[in-house]
Amino acid sequence: MTDQRSQAELVRQSLKRRYRKERRFRAYGIAAIAIALSALVILFADIIGKGHTAFIKTTVTLEVDIDGEAMYLDDASDERQMKMADFVEPLIRALMKEIPEAGESDRDDVRDLINPYASNQLRDALRENPELLNTTQTMTFLSHTDVDVYVKHAGDENYSIKLNEKQQAWVDTLYERGVVDTGFNDVFFSRGDSRDPSRAGILGAIVGSLLTMVVTLALSFPIGVAAAIYLEEFAPQNKLTDFIEVNINNLAAVPSIIFGLLGLAVFINLFGMPRSVPVVGGLVLTLMTLPTIIISSRAAIKSVPPSIREAAEGIGASKMQVVLHHVLPLAMPGMLTGSIIGMAQALGETAPLLLIGMVAFIVDVPDGFFDSATVLPVQVFLWAGSPELAFIERASAAIMVLLTFLIGMNALAIWLRKRLERRW
Repeated sequence: MTDQRSQAELVRQSLKRRYRKERRFRAYGIAAIAIALSALVILFADIIGKGHTAFIKTTVTLEVDIDGEAMYLDDASDERQMKMADFVEPLIRALMKEIPEAGESDRDDVRDLINPYASNQLRDALRENPELLNTTQTMTFLSHTDVDVYVKHAGDENYSIKLNEKQQAWVDTLYERGVVDTGFNDVFFSRGDSRDPSRAGILGAIVGSLLTMVVTLALSFPIGVAAAIYLEEFAPQNKLTDFIEVNINNLAAVPSIIFGLLGLAVFINLFGMPRSVPVVGGLVLTLMTLPTIIISSRAAIKSVPPSIREAAEGIGASKMQVVLHHVLPLAMPGMLTGSIIGMAQALGETAPLLLIGMVAFIVDVPDGFFDSATVLPVQVFLWAGSPELAFIERASAAIMVLLTFLIGMNALAIWLRKRLERRW
């Protein structure tokens, strides 16, 4: 009886130890998840905290007296006179009217409140409508970057305010009167890159990314699916096939910069294709994405039950008919999921595109696949390396836009998987 009790006690102690180990293991898992989520929250909070103000622009609304005599302009339709005209003087005069305390000695400080490209806006307005000459018009301009930084970050120790005390007092007064105002920064989504942070936008990078992704998808999806079908359904099991499979799996783990070096050596140096164009970028990202699509497509084909093939062959279908009419439609959800995830990975790549010249400063929005372009990750790289904090702000905002695209693509992959998959 005593032996039975001692054995029961040993069993209870063993169970207690096992349960304690299970609780510890569960606690370790929960702690790991909590740490990962905390790091993710900190990352997002830092990005959003730095970048949300980039979606706000600072503007100056003025009553501009478009005086031809002050501008040395008699005929706004004369292109030669337009090139020689002074479009800055009307802006200075209009702003000095709003700042009565500013004297002639303060003209330079007043001029520094207006964006340097505001004169171009006035010139373009006159070119479109020469009848505006010698009239007074209410016009809204972007403020100078220093004014934008002061309005949005006054009192923030992380930002250096470059306006002097007199200019700060003027801006405060103009802001109270509504001459200086803030609003949604549509410029950020409607322009390409610029040397001036207040005029810098991501439209060129977005269009460049879309063109590059179109080339990547058009090449990688059909080639990847065709390769997966051949390897899984038609290729004989021999050393050559095994060699190909091993190398495909190895290529999926190769650093992306290697594909950039390959693209530089083959597409640019060997074939003489132009640098910094979406076609070359798409070709490089196709090489990088193909292993992921092939592996995921093979896994999707393997998941189709053998009974489907046997039933089709039993009613006389050929091997090609079995694959095209039965296996491929059932494996397509997994193929689409793998392809979207591969495209999302390609969208966020920077290193391979830097090597083929897509790091160039591109102002214009590309119109085609052979126009010079940049992509969102490279645009973030360029702005993040700028010493001006206003560009750092826009880099964080561009990261937010890029993350939105990536999260959207992954959500689409999950939705397609749930929508189209069949359970056996």
